Amino acid sequence: MTAPLVVDGAHGEGGGQVLRTALALGVALGRPVRVVRIRAGRPRPGLRPQHLAAVRALATISGADLDGDRVGSSDVTLAPRRLIAGDWRVDVGAEQGSAGAVTLVFHALLLPLLCAPGPSRLTLVGGTHVPWSPPVHHVQEVFLPALAPLGVHAAMTLRRFGWYPAGGGEVEATVEPARRWRGLRADGGDGGAGTADAIRGLSLVSRLPPAIAERQRERVLARLAAAGVSAKVALAADETARGPGTFVWLARRGRAGFSALGQRGLPAERVADAAADALLAWRASGAALDEHLADQLLPVLALAGEPSSFTCPLISAHLRTVAWVVAQLLPARVVLDPGPPARVHVTPGGAPQ
Repeated sequence: MTAPLVVDGAHGEGGGQVLRTALALGVALGRPVRVVRIRAGRPRPGLRPQHLAAVRALATISGADLDGDRVGSSDVTLAPRRLIAGDWRVDVGAEQGSAGAVTLVFHALLLPLLCAPGPSRLTLVGGTHVPWSPPVHHVQEVFLPALAPLGVHAAMTLRRFGWYPAGGGEVEATVEPARRWRGLRADGGDGGAGTADAIRGLSLVSRLPPAIAERQRERVLARLAAAGVSAKVALAADETARGPGTFVWLARRGRAGFSALGQRGLPAERVADAAADALLAWRASGAALDEHLADQLLPVLALAGEPSSFTCPLISAHLRTVAWVVAQLLPARVVLDPGPPARVHVTPGGAPQ
């Protein structure tokens, strides 16, 4: 067996993203990867439960030999054997009894499943809308719609909300294999200007008075109107979640999405302001994509059949880290121009086996 490529898990941003990106690329390429010093600089270094869920899921879909898969481990080796298409279920919160982010696991599994021999279905259980992770709405309305024109066909359905800390949410995702997909060109950003109702959103509460959602919506619409932005923001109430939660979401489909989660003691208006501030800052940047979409797309674009170029508000630490990981596994060339707005050029190199 080929000796594993060693990747420094403490490089750059040094979080779970290094681990997930390195192992996902390794599985897609059929290449053994060893990640060392995992999250070495974090207060609780090593694998946390939600990282462990992603590692084990990647091993399962590739029939891999896996070593070091335990909470707290700082050294993991995954040697894939063959990608397996199928119907997979991952309980992201099983190890911790909490709201592990289902979207982070989905991002790890997408690229390998695009290279699988047939279509796959994923059922992911855990946190659907939790702090420090992209909400399910970002995957549904921004990430996957950005990939669809490139020839990547995947979908995600939200079955049940899962807030922090209760978790228990559920999504179902389908991924169609794609041996080759196009590059992305997204160089200009109008932020929705000149496009009627380009910005759409949602103000939602779970197991809380609907008046909270109404206050969030009123505040968002007032803030955007004052900035000359037309938007449609829906109201919703959910009773499927295990616990209470509030959520504000604003998006330009396939380009950018911004959210805010409520918390005890935080007025509804402040939740709305957080989402509105983020959207307005993106518009002011002149960028085509939001900063989170930029680093999420990079591993996929590094395996595309043609070059890509796009703008984003800034070169974030996450984006620099993902670009570094890509360079460890592929001869792809990633050029990061700080701008403003920042510009990313990707020249692919290598292809899935």
